Amino acid sequence: MNYTLAPRFPDAHQFEITCRVDLPDPAGQRFSLPVWIPGSYMIREFARHIVDIRAETASGKPVRLEKINKATWQAAPCRQPLILTYRVYAWDLSVRAAHFDRQHAFFNASSVFLYAHGKENQPCRVTLLPPEHADNWRVATSLPVDGATPFGFGHYLAASYAELLDHPVEMGRFTHLEFEAHGAPHHLIVTGCPDFDAGRVCHDLARICAVQMDLFGEPRLDAPYYFLLTAVDSGYGGLEHKNASALLCHRADLPAVGAKTGAQPDSGYVRLLGLASHEYFHRWNVKRIRPAAFVAPDWQSETYTRLLWFFEGVTSYYDDLCLRRAGLIDEATYLELLAKTLSQVQKTPGRHVQSLADSSFDAWIKYYRPDENTPNAVVSYYTKGALTALCLDLALRREGHALDEVMRALWREAAKTGGKAIEETEIFTRVTTLGGKALGRWLQNVVEGTDGQHPLPLARHLAHFGVKLDWQAENDRPWIGAQLKHEGGKTRISHVLTASPAERAGLAAGDILIALQGHEITPQNLDTLLARLAVGQGVECHYFRHGLLAATTLTPIAPPADTARLSALPGAKARIARQTWLAEDANDREAPSPGL
Repeated sequence: MNYTLAPRFPDAHQFEITCRVDLPDPAGQRFSLPVWIPGSYMIREFARHIVDIRAETASGKPVRLEKINKATWQAAPCRQPLILTYRVYAWDLSVRAAHFDRQHAFFNASSVFLYAHGKENQPCRVTLLPPEHADNWRVATSLPVDGATPFGFGHYLAASYAELLDHPVEMGRFTHLEFEAHGAPHHLIVTGCPDFDAGRVCHDLARICAVQMDLFGEPRLDAPYYFLLTAVDSGYGGLEHKNASALLCHRADLPAVGAKTGAQPDSGYVRLLGLASHEYFHRWNVKRIRPAAFVAPDWQSETYTRLLWFFEGVTSYYDDLCLRRAGLIDEATYLELLAKTLSQVQKTPGRHVQSLADSSFDAWIKYYRPDENTPNAVVSYYTKGALTALCLDLALRREGHALDEVMRALWREAAKTGGKAIEETEIFTRVTTLGGKALGRWLQNVVEGTDGQHPLPLARHLAHFGVKLDWQAENDRPWIGAQLKHEGGKTRISHVLTASPAERAGLAAGDILIALQGHEITPQNLDTLLARLAVGQGVECHYFRHGLLAATTLTPIAPPADTARLSALPGAKARIARQTWLAEDANDREAPSPGL
């Protein structure tokens, strides 16, 4: 398979691509574009961005090309090499698809390269051409070089189409920084922010990478790794690849040159480091240790697994924990981040409705496609998965083990075989072997049940490791159970929570609140009006629904204690217990006290 991509039409945001098949299927070659991208579990219909497409032989003779479904084309039989030429509209500034303008170009192969049916396992040679409109552009990609100068335009090679999908590409005038972690080369590519504290970012990323390499142990991954970071005025996201990650952050999250060193990083920078930590952890957990269903996925339809709670949830547990182990945040900051996750899950009624296993399986239609009822019907396999991993880790530690051991064992098996495929119930079996039957049953119950059936014993486990968990109200205002947003000077309900005063009053998502107790509601006075309500006392509420005025009686209740507060317990025993869990360096941990 031979592909050529030319960034030819920047003002129309279009790539021109050719795909050449030297030995097409004699019965007529079929081509398709994936409808989803690994790591983002939603049907995204990338083929909708193909603007035009045509086929011809190597000698220039036109070949009939028929579109047979939303993402597939059928070429008429031909005996010569077959060439497809097409243009792709690239204006999705995210980590999932493709974006192109006069400043830069970025793409994932799943958005731009059609695959030829029956030839998915053949090597793919990619030729990247320079733009006509700009000078001094370079290329950053983890694709192996095949005749091109590193970071230059020319030829690159992937062993198969599946391998090709695992190498995002950035082109433009970016900042290129290099650092090492345990001797392995790492590259940081930053687009959209030429002025930031590069030394600090490289130092901190190197610490994160080294901590995770230590966690997984031998054999070490020594292939070059690429962080492809695009900084924008507003945005956040990441997508893992085998030897790279695509990252999107707010420009202000990058530390400024001359910022004070030695102090705790601000929340934006901590968020960016956590994002990089999360995607780097996927280098092992998803890209090499992976669900069995992902070994040979169907690029034309959903690929289901009930294990996203493990692959995303465990990764979410470790992303901030690795920042603490790397010494980039202090203990108090880590506990604040953990408390935020606890609060997010506690405020979601969907935790009583959906299990982690079902959340994983239904990610395609629920988690990645949220609507006004999502908080009531869905639990996040990221956040509740992270809390499940936390409980599992602390329970294992009480038995003299740790979740680290599970991850290292999986990695050793993956390294021996070129990848470890995890079956749907395998994690339960491994936990049973390590921590006993009771712990294995507990984990399976938590994953396959709901919070109402099997609540997480968070307070008990945290207390054993020197951390006190308290639940308190987010504020002292009477609670109505509606999430509100201001738009165009109006106050609109975005979500009504299950069994809340707002639901009992008949309010619904989309309603525009206009008055409480006869007082006009504005974005400026809403908090004041809500604070003046009395618990248990009904008030008249006027609102518009679909342009029609309506009224109801709204009776607020006391605010729920759904906001977590974590604090370090005093005393040497509690401090030593926390160290066994949160120590910066595993080699420096003090022995746990037998009294805890």
